[in-house]
Amino acid sequence: MASYHLSVKTIKRSAGRTATAAGAYRAGERIECQREGRVHDYTRKQGIEETFIVAPENAPDWATDRSRLWNEAEASETRRNSVTAREWELALPSEISAEDRSQITRAFAEELVSRYGVAVDVAIHAPHREGDQRNHHAHVLTSTRRLEPEGFTAKTRVLDSARTGGVEIEQMRGVWAELQNRALERVGETERVDHRSLEKQREAAQERGDELKAEELDRDPELKLGPAANSMERRAKAMAEREGRQYVPVTERGAVVHAARQARAVFREMRERLDIARETYGIEREAGEGRVSAGLAALRAATSKGRVTDDVRERLARITDRGQDRGGQSDEEQGRGRNYARDRLKSILDRDATQGPQAAVHKLDGHSELEQDGEVEREDRKPSVKERLEEVLNKPREKLEIKDAREVHSEKEVENEREIDREVDRDRGLSH
Repeated sequence: MASYHLSVKTIKRSAGRTATAAGAYRAGERIECQREGRVHDYTRKQGIEETFIVAPENAPDWATDRSRLWNEAEASETRRNSVTAREWELALPSEISAEDRSQITRAFAEELVSRYGVAVDVAIHAPHREGDQRNHHAHVLTSTRRLEPEGFTAKTRVLDSARTGGVEIEQMRGVWAELQNRALERVGETERVDHRSLEKQREAAQERGDELKAEELDRDPELKLGPAANSMERRAKAMAEREGRQYVPVTERGAVVHAARQARAVFREMRERLDIARETYGIEREAGEGRVSAGLAALRAATSKGRVTDDVRERLARITDRGQDRGGQSDEEQGRGRNYARDRLKSILDRDATQGPQAAVHKLDGHSELEQDGEVEREDRKPSVKERLEEVLNKPREKLEIKDAREVHSEKEVENEREIDREVDRDRGLSH
């Protein structure tokens, strides 16, 4: 499933970081920092798929030389706490090809150049070999000053200002979402990304009457694991896979993230069922079936995918009453029949518990009703609809059991993060 990620970070001298080190690490190259007299050699770094530099048309010739570019950027800053570069970290869709990922990343870099007049250094990284293999991403390093024929000139204050910086970044987030969605559309993918906050997405879903989507978005943003916890969870997943057992998070952060991802998976499954139900209902109605028969067909189609709870069952029944064609019915007939299909489905499922299982089977299979006073006493009877639904769709969700040793892991995690903070050249972005 396509997911959206764009974060903006700064390379600050006050944090002990340099543009030369950042450029060398992300591109996997060797750059000598003339200001510090240090050599940053990352030529052994793996997982770098492509690197390129995009600069303004009137930029000096040295702008395409990565070492010269970032040494000039460092030389243009004189303060001890200067911000020498800015990094835009992008998640790339795994659903598109490497060529398409390169194309949309270059388009984003060109938009930055056009909008702010800066130099842009791009490094596209492959997923970490031990991590999620969908985690394609790019590190887009930009100068904080405009690059003109005479070199670096004025600061890009529009991005630094508290009044305008947030607005500018939000607009660029929208640009990146649009580039991804166009690429997904070109390859025939139905998934789309959204750069807006969860709250704004939820409000939009409520306005268009999409209750399920609004409920799915009614959650906190996913917690970021961080380098130390992410490494621990990757090892735990690999070990669980080797041992043929189910993965259980080993850190508190990992448990929170795992639970959130499970919840989203449940909602995605629900949406798939509802889409199947709506499509089946429409087909049956076009074929001349009544609302009840079409609703039952929709319910059977939706529940054939997996497990359903009482709440899900109610929602599946509800779809037969949403915006479907009611033929030439009068307003009075529509009023009488508005909730008929939903109530009929619910009554069939509820009656199943008290009247006997065979009754529900007959109802859903289109047979005539059994005598309500009769008793069904067949040892080899078919399981009821309710029993089948509960057997197939009501599997208890995984309970996250954090081991007693998680406190030890948490202490290690804190210590690891402290060590990482001292590594000024360490990439704090995605998997690497």
